[in-house]
Amino acid sequence: MDLEKQPQQPVAPAGPAPAGIRASDADRDRIADILREAVAEGRLTADEHAERVDLVYRAKTVGELEPLVQDLPAAGGAARPASSPYGYGSEGTAGPAENLVAVFSSSTRRGRWRVGGRTNAFSLFGSVEIDLTEALFGQRLTVINATSIFGSVEIKVPENISLRGSGTGIFGNFEVDTLESTDPEAPVVVVNGYSVFGNVEAKPKRGKLITNLQKQLRKHLGH
Repeated sequence: MDLEKQPQQPVAPAGPAPAGIRASDADRDRIADILREAVAEGRLTADEHAERVDLVYRAKTVGELEPLVQDLPAAGGAARPASSPYGYGSEGTAGPAENLVAVFSSSTRRGRWRVGGRTNAFSLFGSVEIDLTEALFGQRLTVINATSIFGSVEIKVPENISLRGSGTGIFGNFEVDTLESTDPEAPVVVVNGYSVFGNVEAKPKRGKLITNLQKQLRKHLGH
């Protein structure tokens, strides 16, 4: 029996995310990458870049992000090639990011605290200090995205973890002391970002070992 062929219905291409949808960390990273390229190419001044980056990390919806790059190449409706927000490791850092923002002020994270998979540190004429020497790592890979505009971001880690970095200093300093732990199960901290007339540093703190701190914690808990 011959069956009449039904015309195939065209499939509508997926459009851009609705403007009212909540922005994700990946959405903010994508916009921040476009702005970073723009200031490096001279399309934005340092002041313009600082103002827009501040708005990026304050944005709640996709509709608030897109206008920040509409006047820049490959922004708006044009598709931009996806690039990994990490210089090392995978995107296996699920969960909400912790944001440390210092605008004409200071922000500090130190002591015994549980580190999440991702932390965003932004300094504008301010200082951010992240001390991981007494921190509790809930996962092996921890990514810190650091941005410094006329400010500083300082990161301290134990001596026996792995520390890696990928970033740029534009009339500023971006310095990560690379470490490779001999323990294959040791935490890995990856610092990505850039500085504009500022400073981003990630270094081990002498004498601080994560194994010693874990033993102290077990003793404190009575194990």
